[in-house]
Amino acid sequence: MIKAIAFGGHEITYQAWYGIDAETLINDRTYNPAGEIYDVNGELVGFYKNQVDNYKQDHYQLHINHNFENDWVGNLAFHYTYGRGFYEQYKNDRDFADYGYTPITVDGELVNTTDLVQRKWLDNDFFGTTFSAIKNFDNLRIILGGAFNKYDGDHFGEVIWAQYGSSMIGDKFYENKGVKNDFNIYAKAEYEINDKWHVFVDLQYRFVDYIVNGIDEGPYPINFKDKNNFFNPKLGLSYFLNNSNFYLSYARANKEPKRADYLANNDVKPETLDDIELGWKYKSDKFILNTNVYFMHYQDQLVLTGSLDDVGNPIADNIGKSYRLGLEIESVLKVLRNLQWQPNLSLSINKNMDKYAEFDGELNDFGNTDLSYSPSIVASSNIVFQPITNLNFSFLSKYVGEQYMSNIEHKNSKLDSYFVNDLSVNYEIRSKKIIKAIVFSGLINNIFNVKYVSNGYFYTYDDTWSVPGEITTITGTGYYPQAEINFLLGVKLKF
Repeated sequence: MIKAIAFGGHEITYQAWYGIDAETLINDRTYNPAGEIYDVNGELVGFYKNQVDNYKQDHYQLHINHNFENDWVGNLAFHYTYGRGFYEQYKNDRDFADYGYTPITVDGELVNTTDLVQRKWLDNDFFGTTFSAIKNFDNLRIILGGAFNKYDGDHFGEVIWAQYGSSMIGDKFYENKGVKNDFNIYAKAEYEINDKWHVFVDLQYRFVDYIVNGIDEGPYPINFKDKNNFFNPKLGLSYFLNNSNFYLSYARANKEPKRADYLANNDVKPETLDDIELGWKYKSDKFILNTNVYFMHYQDQLVLTGSLDDVGNPIADNIGKSYRLGLEIESVLKVLRNLQWQPNLSLSINKNMDKYAEFDGELNDFGNTDLSYSPSIVASSNIVFQPITNLNFSFLSKYVGEQYMSNIEHKNSKLDSYFVNDLSVNYEIRSKKIIKAIVFSGLINNIFNVKYVSNGYFYTYDDTWSVPGEITTITGTGYYPQAEINFLLGVKLKF
C-alpha cells in the first residue's frame, strides 16, 4: 500500500502568554496585558490590535507498507513539514542599544529610547524518514526499525515601525540558525515462554546533534553545539492468570534540553531516568482495572524552573538528583447495560533530593522539596449514560491537587487545588445516502462556574541597590486563570 497525505493550516491568535499578577487575578481575572501602550508619563492609553501569533504550517507525508512472502512486514515513511510565521509585539520605551543602534538626535535632543513594533520570525524545515520491519513467529515477535529527522530553522527579528529611528525599520536586529539532527535505531522482541509467562526486550540507540549559531536578541552572539549518544534499554516480564495480567518492567531513558533551555543556560545537560514499574491489569465483562506503581529516579532531571522566555516558552534546568514515586489506577465499571463509570486516580511523591539554591545572596539548603508543577494527587471521573443507541451523555469531573511553580516550595509559587466538571451530549443520525451520518454535539465546560487557575509562572531576581551591601531576592508570579462556564456546539458530517 502506498499512501500520500498533505494537509496544513494557518492560525492567527492574539497573544496571551503574559499572565496576570495576584492582584489582577482577584480584581480583573480576564485581563490580558499583551499589547499595552503607554504614554511618556507611564499611563496606559490603549492596546496594540495586532499583538498576534501568526503561523502557517504545511505537512507532506508518504507511507509505504509491504507484506513480503516470508511473512515479514515492512513499513517506510517520508515526511516534510514547512512552518513559517511570526510573533508581532508592541514594545514600549525600548533602548536603541538593545537593537544594536546608537542614540539619535531629535529636535536638538539626544534620544536613546523609542516605542516600536517588532516581529520575531520563524522559518522552519522539518523532514525525515521512519522505517520498520516486523516478523511474527509461533511464539516470538520481532520489530526492527529506526528514524532520521532533521530540523533546520531560521530565527530572526525585524522592526516594522518605530517612533524614533526610522533607519531601524526593516533591519534584522537578531538572526540565528538552529540545526538539529536526530537519528535512532531500535530492536524489539516479545517472546511467549508459555501461556502464562511473556517477556519483552526493547533496545534503542539514539544520536542527537544540535547546533545554534548567529546573533540573538541583545544583541549578543550565540554559538553552542551539543552532541549526545543515548542508549535506551527496556525489558519486562508479564504473567497471565485467569482474568489478570501482572507485569514488571525496567527502562532507562535519556532526554536532551530544548532550545529555550540552552539559551537560558549554556551548561545545561541531558537528563537520565531509571524507571521501575509494577502493574496489575484485570478484565471481566463488567469491570476493567489497570493499576501501576512506578519509581522514577533521575540524574540531572530537566525540571521547569517556573520562568518563561520572551514568547512564553517554559524554561527547564537540571535539578541534580530527584525522584518520582507514584500509583496510577484506571478503571471502568459497567453499572448497568447503558450506564458506565470510569474513575481514575493518580497519587505521587515528586521530590528534589537536597535542593540548594541562591536566595538573599546566600546558598540555602531547602531540603527535599517538591518538584515544580507536580501535584501529588490527580483524580477524575467520567459517568457515561446511553439511554438509546445513538444518544449518549457524559459527565466528566477532574480534581488536581495543590502544586508549586518553583523547586524551593516558595509560598508565593503555590497553585491551589481545583475541581471542575464538564457535561457533554452527542446525538447521531444515521443515513444510507451520501452523508452516512450526522453527529450533533454539545459541551458545557466548567458547568459549576468555578474560578480556578491551572498554570502560571514564578521568577526571582536579586535586588542589590535598595540597601547598599545587601542582596535581597525578589520573587514574582504570573497566573493563567481558566475560563468560567463556557459552551461548545458542533456538527460532524460522515461520508
